[in-house]
Amino acid sequence: MNAAFLAALARSLMAGEQTVEAARARAMRTLGRRWRWAGPFAARYIAAFRHGPRPRLKDVIAFIRADEGFDLAALTYGSKLSIAHWLAAPQRMLPYGPAADWDLPSIHTEGDLARWLALHATELDWLADRKNLCRKQANPKLRHYRYVIEPKRRGGIRLIESPKRLLKELQRRILAEILDRIPPHPAAHGFVKGRSIVTFATPHTNQPLVMRLDLENFFPSFPAARVQALYRTLGYPDAVADVLTGLCTTSTLHDIVRAQTFEDRRLYEQRHLPQGAPTSPALANAMAYRLDCRLSGLARTAGAVYTRYADDLAFSGGDEFRRNAHRFQHHAAAIALEEGFAVNFRKTRIMRQGVRQSLAGLVVNGGLSIRRRDLETLEAILTNCLRHGPTSQNRANHGDFRAHLEGRISYVEMVHPEKGRRLRSLFDRIDSWANTL
Repeated sequence: MNAAFLAALARSLMAGEQTVEAARARAMRTLGRRWRWAGPFAARYIAAFRHGPRPRLKDVIAFIRADEGFDLAALTYGSKLSIAHWLAAPQRMLPYGPAADWDLPSIHTEGDLARWLALHATELDWLADRKNLCRKQANPKLRHYRYVIEPKRRGGIRLIESPKRLLKELQRRILAEILDRIPPHPAAHGFVKGRSIVTFATPHTNQPLVMRLDLENFFPSFPAARVQALYRTLGYPDAVADVLTGLCTTSTLHDIVRAQTFEDRRLYEQRHLPQGAPTSPALANAMAYRLDCRLSGLARTAGAVYTRYADDLAFSGGDEFRRNAHRFQHHAAAIALEEGFAVNFRKTRIMRQGVRQSLAGLVVNGGLSIRRRDLETLEAILTNCLRHGPTSQNRANHGDFRAHLEGRISYVEMVHPEKGRRLRSLFDRIDSWANTL
């Protein structure tokens, strides 16, 4: 059978409701006859793609080519098999499972998506950059992202990929009207409304043992294929899912990542979630849902509690968990590997009650607290700002030292409201900020 015939039959199978009866009816209408083999063929198609979102066109064509029943029908009937009714309408949205209840915007075609984003079709295609043309541009003005390389405290670098204004506006709309409607897993606390590092760390207070695991290269570990599969799970047809994926992923220039390890370069040079895009945290949480489900189940079997804040995984429990901690660590790392992540074992910590148990900078021994040294340092900086002026204390040359200090004070207020109020009163008495601008 030629490619046009196979594509037409595949599109008819994919066009609507995913049941055996519906697929059989669509196949017979497309072929123009009530072939006896069409019913079993439709049943095999539904069985092959029952679990998961609507398959991609190329996967359905591959299924048809490999199906022995269809191959036998093609040999038996030959030229009698033809397309009687070509599918003229585009694919419609077909949300999978719970996504049907999430009130997502209906976007059936690339044209619908362009109108939804108030763009011309050529603008949309340029911003999605599905052919990775921007990666080949020597002129930074023609790229969609700005890059900032930050050294990590324990060695290595962190690459911040920040989208430019227009692309960032589009990503914010996708976040607000699509991604924010995806319910996060109860264990996910990073970048989730109503949750914070406080809710992340609180379940682990006053526990005999706390374990912390760190996932390496969290955002780059999500390739474009996983993002595209998520959008198809939400019900968007292939063409729309491809463009949405292009708007939310990027591939990084070789010159920018050449100083990194081979594995890091491989992750960054393929299309991935950029750390710095508004959509990346919500997409990462949605795609890590199965990881959270599996680790939550593993923790329950070990008598432990599990929470996650972006790439920080935290487990804690009583005596049963303490006795099996090392074996549990290997099981958790194996699950992470199966889900497409790598654990940074250099940052793994198994913390018993006799040592300081720290998660995301918060101490969880007994109750939740901030390290005394950090509080004393911040209070000393604010006091010296009062005495000698803010410029004298900006030793790290922060671009906006006032905002930096306000952020640190807000962090304290979130954990220790009373101590935060005392620090805030010191901050409010500083009256020489103009000299720091």
